[in-house]
Amino acid sequence: MKRIISLFACFAILIGATSPVRAERIKDLGTFQGLRSNQLTGYGIVVGLPGTGDDSLEYATVAMKGVANRFGLTLPPGVNPATKNAAAVLVTAELPAMAKPGQRIDVTVSAIGKAKSLRGGTLVMMPLMGADGQIYAMAQGNLAVGGLGVEGRDGSTTTVNIPSVGRIAGGATVERLVATGFEQSPYLTFNLAQADITTALRVADQINELSGQDLAVATDAVSIRIQAPADPTQRVLLMGAIENMDVNPGEAPARVIVNARTGTVVINGAVKISPAAVSHGSLTVRVTESPEIVQPAPFSRGQTAVEQRSDIAIEQEPASAFITQGASLSEIVESINAIGASPSDLAAILDALKQAGALKAELIIQ
Repeated sequence: MKRIISLFACFAILIGATSPVRAERIKDLGTFQGLRSNQLTGYGIVVGLPGTGDDSLEYATVAMKGVANRFGLTLPPGVNPATKNAAAVLVTAELPAMAKPGQRIDVTVSAIGKAKSLRGGTLVMMPLMGADGQIYAMAQGNLAVGGLGVEGRDGSTTTVNIPSVGRIAGGATVERLVATGFEQSPYLTFNLAQADITTALRVADQINELSGQDLAVATDAVSIRIQAPADPTQRVLLMGAIENMDVNPGEAPARVIVNARTGTVVINGAVKISPAAVSHGSLTVRVTESPEIVQPAPFSRGQTAVEQRSDIAIEQEPASAFITQGASLSEIVESINAIGASPSDLAAILDALKQAGALKAELIIQ
């Protein structure tokens, strides 16, 4: 295993000499299994607001009583603390991979009640829990709120951004280490962000080629299993060397994405079209309403009425046509732009080519 590490120590030189033209770093294609962030959430109370709090909302009152009890203060029965200057909030944070106790992380604080603004507030110390119900961090601090809300005496209001959401930079302290388990495993598993068998095979081949040993094997279209040393220091060295390798990923499958709501059409470079003839025309139907007021004859018993008159006109522009002969992406766009097609027309043309069997790509309509 020491020989493996010594070989990986030379990867910086080898990688620089053998980088392919379209190579990407392995670290940009995915992550090692077990090295992921975790979401934390918690319920707390923000105090010190200038009258923009929840104003005696029931669960804000309960939260204020909890804060008072935490410091040994017991309120008399039937006495509810005023919460106009306090707000019940939901606190969220993301615990980075390998975060150690004592490190600080940012938190986002969001009002969940009737609070109009959290500007000027302070979050009282509260726990942040993970999906397993365990406490992983403690949060507290002064909020930075980017939003602003102004209300006049006549009831008019003006709001800029969202004043009921704020952030505390470094507002939480990590209290517990998340156990990943990958330190004890005899293998490292690298997972690609996008499933692709060709890319998985190339990543495994690149690791084996530069190490001179059969250390890696692609187990499926996403995962590459790599033999790893038991020593944590050597394991980290191995992971760093693998992340900085360059590999030529597999070509993306041919896809055409059409967003019918916005008219956006995206065609990747792998799209090809077989020989086909396309004719495109535009049909316009225009309806013009010209209501007329009809007056009754003098001294008659008729009533003034509105008579509807509709004029319908149909216009059709001459159809434009072009022929595809195994066209590439640039030729497709150039031909369709030449006939003045709009994004909706482009989507219709591509759909028709797909049905005719000339479009060799996956058509995705959103």
